[in-house]
Amino acid sequence: MKVEKIIDVENLVKKYGKLTAVDDLSFHVNKRDIFAFLGPNGAGKTTTIKMLTTLLKPTSGSMKVNGLNPTKDQFKVRKSFGIVFQDPSLDNELSAYENMYFHSLLYGIDKKGRKEKIEKLLDFVGLLDRKDSYVKTFSGGMKRRLEIARGLIHHPKILFLDEPTIGLDPQTRNHIWNYIKELNKKEGMTVFFTTHNMDEAERYANHVAIIDYGKILFRGTPDKIKKHAKAKTIEDAFLNLTGHTIRKEAGGAIDRVRAMAKSWGNR
Repeated sequence: MKVEKIIDVENLVKKYGKLTAVDDLSFHVNKRDIFAFLGPNGAGKTTTIKMLTTLLKPTSGSMKVNGLNPTKDQFKVRKSFGIVFQDPSLDNELSAYENMYFHSLLYGIDKKGRKEKIEKLLDFVGLLDRKDSYVKTFSGGMKRRLEIARGLIHHPKILFLDEPTIGLDPQTRNHIWNYIKELNKKEGMTVFFTTHNMDEAERYANHVAIIDYGKILFRGTPDKIKKHAKAKTIEDAFLNLTGHTIRKEAGGAIDRVRAMAKSWGNR
């Protein structure tokens, strides 16, 4: 059986002034993969996802998503993926159903089956009884569940999940992952996710890439990575490859903002 690439990245670079957030990145993801993209805070994970999903333009390099160029074929690329962002992206002044409804309009979901599809997904994430409640009344975990349901509304070929299970209890997390695995198996949906829960990566991913300082340190199957890092678990492999030192995340974030502001000021 021929293996086809659904994401293909070559020499991708993203700079903000003098700061290089993504540094000559090359990797690919095959169709039907559940691909874990792991790295410390500030490693370049979210920046890479934003480029792949048309939200940022790269400084240089090339990328293909479902055979299309995200910088040139934005609309077509967007139709092929669903995304759950790391940061909240719901409209708090709308109900759960209204958030789903407007998202379905954006993706041209057939009017005839729209209501049934929305209610089925709301039921799946345990929010059907709150479909008419304003999102601003939801807990953080409830909002996360709604974002996941919204990302699946159009049955995407690729599902991007940036820290998808933050704030979810173990029962909900397992329920959602079981559903995603079922979609991956039955519909061939490719999953590209980031997480700081290394057990989650080890349990669900069939391929893993570890990124730090904007570069891929190693990629392969979980077993291959553990063997390479001489580790018993993905978490141990991650620490062996990226180091055990606590990162100065706050300072790094400040430097990043300053570099971005300077870059934008020079436009």
